[in-house]
Amino acid sequence: MVKNWFGREAKTFTTYRDLLAMEGLDAVMIASPDFHHTTHLEAAAKAGKHIYVEKPLATEMDKLVRAYDAVKKAGTVVQVGTQLRSLPSIMGAREVVKSGLIGKLSRVEECRNGEKPYWYSYHPRVSEAKAEDIDWKQFLGDRPKRPFDARQFVAWYGYYEFCQGPIPQWGAHFLDMAHFITSCSIPESCVCTGGIFTWKDENKFTVPDCVQADWIYPEGFLLTSSNNFGNGFGESRKFFGDKGVLKAENWNAPTYSPEGGPRRDGKIRGQNAVTPIPQPDHFLNWLQCIRTGETPHASIDAGFQHAVAVLMAVRSYETGRKIVYHAPSRSLKNA
Repeated sequence: MVKNWFGREAKTFTTYRDLLAMEGLDAVMIASPDFHHTTHLEAAAKAGKHIYVEKPLATEMDKLVRAYDAVKKAGTVVQVGTQLRSLPSIMGAREVVKSGLIGKLSRVEECRNGEKPYWYSYHPRVSEAKAEDIDWKQFLGDRPKRPFDARQFVAWYGYYEFCQGPIPQWGAHFLDMAHFITSCSIPESCVCTGGIFTWKDENKFTVPDCVQADWIYPEGFLLTSSNNFGNGFGESRKFFGDKGVLKAENWNAPTYSPEGGPRRDGKIRGQNAVTPIPQPDHFLNWLQCIRTGETPHASIDAGFQHAVAVLMAVRSYETGRKIVYHAPSRSLKNA
């Protein structure tokens, strides 16, 4: 595409350090494996670049804090790749909740399933990965050194030390969407459990294929994110209030109704389509904010919020303990 558009080959780099040292570079997009996000984010911020960074923002709390602080110090425009909050439909859903139509929230939930874990879709390309073509040390970063493994390189989504599973991956999108719609703060506590129950085979993947996390928010509601790759049935995405329910199974066409609301007051009649609020595309919004200096839809603060929630779930899954967020020290602690 670069050659078609600009008449020259795209420049390639083995290390992000060389890319950031290139003259005339204004902005970067970070779409590396999850465990590299904070390393690349911190380095790009210190280099004074505008940044689009994919989710989840972090896999370790201390690295999240360092990267966040680097961005704040740099003052550059950062857009996190949680693009649902830029959808006109989600903008509209936010207004429905803000209006009080569905009342006081008690529970927000997502159940997003599949017949097979998404990391298996990368497996057919394992034979294409050759040691002589890859800087394996650069890929491993600060992870323990080991001989080249084509399966780990190609299907890194399935290995816990590189990717912590569906809650940070898929759940980060829902968490950020819920944070945006509800205008809530960082959760108080989290409990997460799961395991590998269905897909045990020669790949020896270490990411859970069935997992559920529950967060409690200071605003007084429970948020649940769950995934099951042992059966693809049961998609659900709902915001339960005491006057009605907002349904976002299809986040491009959410609806709301008075169903189930113990304090429904007649202001909602039947099923109603959420009125979309036109917005620029998520990536375009980032580019526009680079030009204007405005804050993008998914700012570094929004990214920090979803990342803290994700890491609370990760710590709970790993320890079997309830985890709380300690705001003064920006750290996670056992309840």
